[in-house]
Amino acid sequence: MTITIYHNPQCGTSRNVLALIRNSGAEPVIVEYLKTPPSRERLTALIAAMGITPRALLRQKGTPYDALGLADESLSDAALIDAMMAHPILINRPMVETPLGTRLCRPSETVLDILPDPQNGAFSKEDGAPVVDAAGHRVKAGDE
Repeated sequence: MTITIYHNPQCGTSRNVLALIRNSGAEPVIVEYLKTPPSRERLTALIAAMGITPRALLRQKGTPYDALGLADESLSDAALIDAMMAHPILINRPMVETPLGTRLCRPSETVLDILPDPQNGAFSKEDGAPVVDAAGHRVKAGDE
């Protein structure tokens, strides 16, 4: 059973998602997509598997989004994918593929919906926010 994370180690959300995957006992395939971007075909397949549009995958903060004029709603999906291929930093992260589905895991708890195995214990995000309790159950907002 393979789990793949398209990961940016500089991103706190991406680090939290990787830690949640590992807290389930899995060791995923880690693709540092800024070093090894997915092919156009792979990126298109990931977008389709997530059931989102290319625009929904675009990252704005800390990217050339504004400089490239990507807010222009008349841009085609192909043009947005072209931009992500030329500038992988525009690809939002982390994307995770498991046998149960593919998701853009923002917020990081989203990964819990597609992990095949339960959490092995408590987990808190890097900022200290609890996500999973000691019994391995998801903590709902207000339960902490």
